[in-house]
Amino acid sequence: MKSTPPKSSLWKILCAILAVAVVVLGLRKPKTEIVEKTVEVPVVKEVVKVVEKTVEVEKPPVRPPVMGISRDADLTETSKGFTFRSQVKLENGGLATEERKQKSSYMADYVLTVRVPRAAATLEELEKGSPGLGSLFPGLVPLVEKASVSDFFEKLYSNKTDRLKSDAAKLGGLLTSHNFFDCQTMLNLTAENGRRVFLMQGDMDVVSDGSDGDRLPTMPDEIVNSSYYQPTTSYGWAKVGDTPNPLIKGYEKRLVVARKELADPNVAKERKDWVRSRIRTVLEPGLEEMKRRSFLIADYDPFIVIPMNIILDRRDKYGPKVGDYAVVVHEGIVYPAIVGDAGPTFKVGEASLRMARQINPKASPYWRPVSDLTVTYLCFPGTAKKPHRAPDYEDWRANCESLLGEIGGLREGVELFRWENTLPPLPGAEIESEEPEEEDPAEENP
Repeated sequence: MKSTPPKSSLWKILCAILAVAVVVLGLRKPKTEIVEKTVEVPVVKEVVKVVEKTVEVEKPPVRPPVMGISRDADLTETSKGFTFRSQVKLENGGLATEERKQKSSYMADYVLTVRVPRAAATLEELEKGSPGLGSLFPGLVPLVEKASVSDFFEKLYSNKTDRLKSDAAKLGGLLTSHNFFDCQTMLNLTAENGRRVFLMQGDMDVVSDGSDGDRLPTMPDEIVNSSYYQPTTSYGWAKVGDTPNPLIKGYEKRLVVARKELADPNVAKERKDWVRSRIRTVLEPGLEEMKRRSFLIADYDPFIVIPMNIILDRRDKYGPKVGDYAVVVHEGIVYPAIVGDAGPTFKVGEASLRMARQINPKASPYWRPVSDLTVTYLCFPGTAKKPHRAPDYEDWRANCESLLGEIGGLREGVELFRWENTLPPLPGAEIESEEPEEEDPAEENP
């Protein structure tokens, strides 16, 4: 039987435990209350002002793109009409680490070989391009026998070769073989009566320029808004009517756009310089010209184009000038015309779209009517009527017929082609024709 401790002992034990607890609690650090306080401290912020400074520096030349060659590219034939003749030449070299640094270790020599043609000088040679030319113009035979090759023929091919030399490394800019060999001859002919004739034989390309508010007051929007269509031709005359040139609208629109570009601060300086030049040399002079003058219209008027250097030459008495009469011979048909415009100095054989479509209905500004050297042009220098005036096709025909008569005329039974006026009727003419005739009062009251 266990004995129970007396109550006094229990009490002592409890008192001891309480004493120990008090001591432990007394040894702990007093609890600190943490109060979070936000203090606003003024901060001085540094502001940096950026000032843009424009400094003009010379731009490094822009390197042209390197011509890429696909794996299956064949350079044997080119779109320019010439062929590549290749040959591999092997030489002993040094170490590959050295040779790969030398451009001359792996290179191709490119030589463009061109044969400059001579001018056809006999009737037999002329008839290779225009068969039956001698029988078509009986008086031409003795003239060709005494003819001399024009200095302009040599100058033409000199201009062509100079162009080739400057563009030799720019394959895309080279003349095509077609345009290089576009002229068979240029001859100076003189009749016994002193009449001079400039004979040229070549192909025929198309020119599609010109405008005249008096004769054609409206033109398609694609022409009015085109920046490529030229409103003027070298042959022009003083405007006589009040109807404005239809291409003025397009020029005025382009002038507004150009001036907006000049006022735009975001447009680059180089672009603005180009725009100013275009306003000064193209748009403003073009507007002034169209307001005071009229011009041939290639779509309706039959004319030919002669290189600019021939037009401007004042020393050579055989060189045709703007307005001189001319005839165009193709496949036995003789077409009257005038020299209506000046063209590039490195190519020949251009005629108006009206002339081109008469010879070949498929002709267009993008499709030449005659690719072979089968067109003969006979020009009569010094025959232009001054001042120039609006086209009169019957008058042109009569003058050409008279001039041909001075060099022997056409073979019996052959007549000059007769051009028709294909211009649409003027609005005033249509209204006038639609008005009913006034009744005679005498007929109402007999």
